[in-house]
Order: sequence, then C-alpha cells, then structure tokens
Amino acid sequence: MTKDQKRRPSYAISSVDHALRIATMLQLEGELTVSEVAERLDVARSTAHRLLAMLVYRDFAVQTEGRTYRAGPVLELAGNSQSETSRLRSLALPHLEELVEVVDESANLMVRTGDTARFIASVECRQALRVGNREGMVFPAHRVTGGLVLLAELSPEQVDAVYAPERYDERPDERPDLARLHRDLAKVRANGFALNEGRSERGVVAVGRPVRGADGHALAGLSISMPSVRYDPHQLRSWVAAIGFAARAIENDLRLAGL
Repeated sequence: MTKDQKRRPSYAISSVDHALRIATMLQLEGELTVSEVAERLDVARSTAHRLLAMLVYRDFAVQTEGRTYRAGPVLELAGNSQSETSRLRSLALPHLEELVEVVDESANLMVRTGDTARFIASVECRQALRVGNREGMVFPAHRVTGGLVLLAELSPEQVDAVYAPERYDERPDERPDLARLHRDLAKVRANGFALNEGRSERGVVAVGRPVRGADGHALAGLSISMPSVRYDPHQLRSWVAAIGFAARAIENDLRLAGL
C-alpha cells in the first residue's frame, strides 16, 4: 500500500468513528435531529444523543431552539460553499440509493478542490463484504475515481497547473507522475468513464463518470466501488450504463434546480 492509500485502522474505535461521521454530516448537510443521526449511524437514540452532546461541548455542533443540531464554529464553512454542496448532495442522494439497489455495490459522489477530491455523499450496499461509507473523506484527486473523471475535464495545460512543481515544494513525494497521469486522463476521456483498480485503497475497484450542471460543466464525480474479489470485467459495460443512467437523472434534477 502506498502512502496515498487509505485503509480503516485495525484499532478503529467505533465511538470516534461515529462522532467524526456526525461532524461530517452536520458540515455537509445542515441541521439534523437526534433520530436522524441515530438512524444514519444505526445506533440507539441515547447513543446518538451522547455523541451530539460531546460535539456540542467541543464546539463541533450547536443545538438549536428547535432541538435540532447544526455545525458548530469549528466546522462552519463559507455560506455559499455549504449551500451549494448541500443542495448537490440532497439532489443526488436519492439517485445514489437507487444506483445501489440496481448494482448492489456502494456508491459515492465526489467534488474536486485543486489536487484533492472529497466524498460528499456515500451510500453503502447491503452485502456483507462491501466498501464502507467514505462520506467526508478527502483523497488526492488523482487517486480516486471521482477525482480522475473531474481532472479529465481539464486541458493538459490546466492539469499541469494543478500539479505545478512549486505547489509541492514542501511535499515533493506527493506529486504524481504527470506523464502517467496524462496517459490515464486521456484514457478516461476516450472511454467516457474511469476505472480505478486499487489506486486509493488496496483491494478496492471503482468505476465512475462525471455529473454535469445545466451549463455542461462537470460538478461532481459519481462512482460505484466494490471489493476487488467481486470485480468482473464482463460486467463493466452494465455498471457503466447504470452509473450513466443515475448521472443523467441527477443532471436532470440539477437543471430543474438551476444548478
């Protein structure tokens, strides 16, 4: 596994994981109730309440007069950024859930900022062996499927600018091999989708394509991910078709919403 790959720690503490997921939900989605948090995490309401109380104590959350919870001072984003991300996520989430029902694999939606990609929505499939929820996680853009399809929207000159050497003066080992990256992006453009076999996480395969706004600009990357032991090249065409159907459904809702 390379230094850019991520894997769940063997010593993961569930309460810490739950608290971090709640913080991510509050930051990306806005206000949530105790019941909504409990349902999303599949925990008891009392557990959700204790987790939220600790987040309030540490200023990661704030309880409103209506007894809902919102992001606290530590997590607050710029208003416009939070609004746009929240609207995109809300519109896309039902279609991610439908995609999961069709392919029976986990689905994700990502946005790119510079050389990083962030998971803004994640829906797990119900299979016992599955790729877990990635919501809120940030990866190098060239390592994840959503990041690759969004980078492929750029011209070669724009890609060079994103990965300009001076941006990596303090972290030269994190700069990708641009010759290889350009070849990979050219393949994504030619195919119309990205296939990622273990670039970000060993043992994980993902397939994705862009989601475009009303002006044709790619706003996000939509992907499905699965354990590599379940990847079958013969199903690739049907997976790409299912992702394409979901992406077009999201794009239609984006147009109706004026995004």
